[in-house]
Amino acid sequence: MCLGIPGQIVKIDDAARNLATVDVSGVKRQVNVTCIVSVDHPIESCIGDWVLIHVGFAMSRIDEREAAETLKVLTELGEAQAEMEAMRMSSRA
Repeated sequence: MCLGIPGQIVKIDDAARNLATVDVSGVKRQVNVTCIVSVDHPIESCIGDWVLIHVGFAMSRIDEREAAETLKVLTELGEAQAEMEAMRMSSRA
C-alpha cells in the first residue's frame, strides 16, 4: 500500500535540484518537488502549496481542506493502532 502524508511547502532550498522544505505537522523535512512543478507552476510558486509526500517526493498538490482531512484520518488510524496494541498486550496478561 502506498501512503501519502500531507505537508505544506515552506521554503525552496535548491531550485536547480527541485528541493524544498515541507512542514508536516510541525516536523520539517526536505523533499523533491519535481513531480509538482511545471511551466504553469514553476518551483518559485510552490511555497504555501499543500502536497502529498511519499518516500521523499511531493507526489501531488492538494488543497488545505483535503490535507486537514487526511491528517485527521492518519491521526485516528494511529490512535486506533495504539488502542489495538494495548488490547493485544492486555489479553496476554
